[in-house]
Amino acid sequence: MAFGYLDNIGPIRFNRIISCFGSAQKAWKASDQDWRRLGWGKIAEDFFSLKRKIDPDRCLKKLVASYCPPIWPIIKLDSYYPKNLLAIDDAPAVLYSRGNSVTDLVNRRLESWQSFWSSEALAVVGTRRATAYGRQITVRLSENLAQNGLIIVSGLARGIDTLAHQSALSVGGKTVAVLGSGVDVVYPAQNRQLYQKILSRGIIFSELVPGTKPLPGHFPARNRIISGLSLGVLVVEGGIKSGSLITASLAANQGREVLAIPGNITSQLSSGANYLIKNGAKMVTEVADVLEEFNLAPRKGSYIIGLDDEEKSVADLLAVQNMTIDEIVCQSGLETNRISIILTKLEIKGIAVNLGLGQWGMK
Repeated sequence: MAFGYLDNIGPIRFNRIISCFGSAQKAWKASDQDWRRLGWGKIAEDFFSLKRKIDPDRCLKKLVASYCPPIWPIIKLDSYYPKNLLAIDDAPAVLYSRGNSVTDLVNRRLESWQSFWSSEALAVVGTRRATAYGRQITVRLSENLAQNGLIIVSGLARGIDTLAHQSALSVGGKTVAVLGSGVDVVYPAQNRQLYQKILSRGIIFSELVPGTKPLPGHFPARNRIISGLSLGVLVVEGGIKSGSLITASLAANQGREVLAIPGNITSQLSSGANYLIKNGAKMVTEVADVLEEFNLAPRKGSYIIGLDDEEKSVADLLAVQNMTIDEIVCQSGLETNRISIILTKLEIKGIAVNLGLGQWGMK
C-alpha cells in the first residue's frame, strides 16, 4: 500500500520490485545501497524520500479509522482478492475498496464478502451523452441482468454508467463502481447520492490511493479493472474513439467476451457498438442473448426484455406457481390456442419449460 504513494510505480514496475527483493516488505526495509545497486535512478530517490515520510502501519490504521464505512486495501496475496481480476496480467497490486460488505471484511465476516461475489459480474459501459434510445436500453437491460443475479460493473461516469448502477440498485441487485480517483473522491460530484447508495449495497473500487483527484490519465487504466472484474463487457453506446471501445479492447486482450447493442447506423453514438458487432462482438437485443453467451439460466421470476404484454402476463402467472394450460387460460382470459403459441415462444426464449403431465413452469 505504501508503495502506491509513488507516482511512477504501476503494476508492472511494482512486480519488478517484488521480483528483485522477494516481497514488498523486504523491498521497503532494503538499504539505500541495495536500491542504488539496481540502477533505477529517480525511482530509487523518490522511494528514499517517501520512506522518510510514510509509516505503512500508520497509513493502514488511518484508512480504517478515518472513514465510515472504512477503506480497506485488498492485495493480490489475499484469498478474497476478486478472482476474475487476479487472472489479468496487470492486476493492481493493491485494490482499495469501500462499502458495507467491505466493512464486514474488515471485521472478519468473510461470508458476507463471499456472498456478494457468489454471482458473476458483467461490465455495462457507454457514452456520457446517452440518447433516449441508449438510456432506455441501459435501464431495461441492467435491471433484468441484475434480476438474473449478475453483478453490474461500471465506472460511475455520467450517462450509461450512472444508469447501469442505478438500474441494478432499483431492483435490489448488486453493483460495483470502479473509480478513476481515490475511493473517497466522488466524481462526478452530481453522483454523490448514487455513490452513497453503492456504499450501502455494493462496492467501490480504485487502485489509486485515497485522496487522488480524477485526472484524465487515470481513466484508461481504470477501464482495465472494469473489464478485468467481469465475464465480459457490454457496450451500449459510444463513438469509435470512445472510452467504451477502449474498455472493449482491453476486455478482448484479457480474454473476456465483448458484447454490444446495435444502434442507428446514422448515429455517431452508435458507431462504436456497430463497429464492434461487425468485427465479431456478440450482438445483444435482449437479456437472453447475454445469458446464452455465458451459459446462464434465467432466474425464476425475472423476465427477459422483448416480451409483449400477453407473454409477460403468462410469465407472471408461471412465476408464482406451475400451471396447466387450462389454469393459465382461466386466469389470463386468453384462448387455449393463443396460450399454446405463447408458451412455445417462452420456451424458445428459455423462460418457460414444459414439465410434463400438462404442467408448465419457469425455467
